[in-house]
Amino acid sequence: MPSLKEIKGRIASVNSTRKITSAMKMVASSKLHHAQVAIQNMLPYEELLEHILKSFLAAEAEAQTIYDQERPVKRAALVVFSSNSSLCGGFNANIIKQMTHAVNEYAETIGRDNVEIYPIGRKVYEKARKMGLNVQGEYSALADHPNVHDCIEIAMELGRKFAQGEIDKVELIYHHFKSAGSQVLTRKTFLPIDVESELQADHERDLESVIATKQSQEYLKNRGERKDEGAKSEEVKPLNDNFIVEPDMNCVLSLLMPKLAHLMLYTALLDSNASEHAARMVAMQTATDNADELLRQLNLQYNKSRQQAITSELLDIVGGSVNN
Repeated sequence: MPSLKEIKGRIASVNSTRKITSAMKMVASSKLHHAQVAIQNMLPYEELLEHILKSFLAAEAEAQTIYDQERPVKRAALVVFSSNSSLCGGFNANIIKQMTHAVNEYAETIGRDNVEIYPIGRKVYEKARKMGLNVQGEYSALADHPNVHDCIEIAMELGRKFAQGEIDKVELIYHHFKSAGSQVLTRKTFLPIDVESELQADHERDLESVIATKQSQEYLKNRGERKDEGAKSEEVKPLNDNFIVEPDMNCVLSLLMPKLAHLMLYTALLDSNASEHAARMVAMQTATDNADELLRQLNLQYNKSRQQAITSELLDIVGGSVNN
């Protein structure tokens, strides 16, 4: 059995660790709030662009551009989003596992050398380099400081390569942020753009709460069911059956489709950033709870040992007085 001094030392050590995890949890909660605000500020633009594309494509069924045409895949690119630091549970491990799975899938058909990796985040960059993958650049700064201009540059580079035939397919691997208690690991096609699947994607979010509990998940689930019930009776109707397109349909789509691509990449970055802070907040909250439980057990053990020592001393005193 450890001595009282050893138990007191462990209690002090656990207390120090608990202070650190509690502080990190509060910092992650604050950063999560800022990330939620960033997503909320982006949503009006997303909704308006979605409304324009829905209305236009509903009226012009034959509208096509080079960015939505599928072709045989000979070279592919993966844009993978992770964090720069750890202590966020299985956030990075899940991303790296999904990236490895995707690379192995492509390796069977086109070979590992024909898969380009665009790593956004230091963790996935280091892992991709260690695996010997074809890494295109290093974008670790975006993981901590999301920037729409950098996202546009990456999207333009991918769009140029796709248009010139250098790559035939681009996929995004990231965590979709639904709520503080629910982040969904997502792998979706970036290019060619499937407008119908993109416009029907899951846009349900809870951007008001930073409480990662079962109650928040249940709230989000119920909220989603109510929206689904309301959406069943609502169908997309074109604003006008006869659009007047100037100068021509290809020019208009050539402007709208890249904007949708920029939005998809920026949304994925914001989703990943918010999911990272939510995962870290949950991990630090769990660590703090475990520290509280460990402190309770150590205090109980300390009190038992102390009481045992006092009882032993009393027995020695009583035994000595009886012998005298």
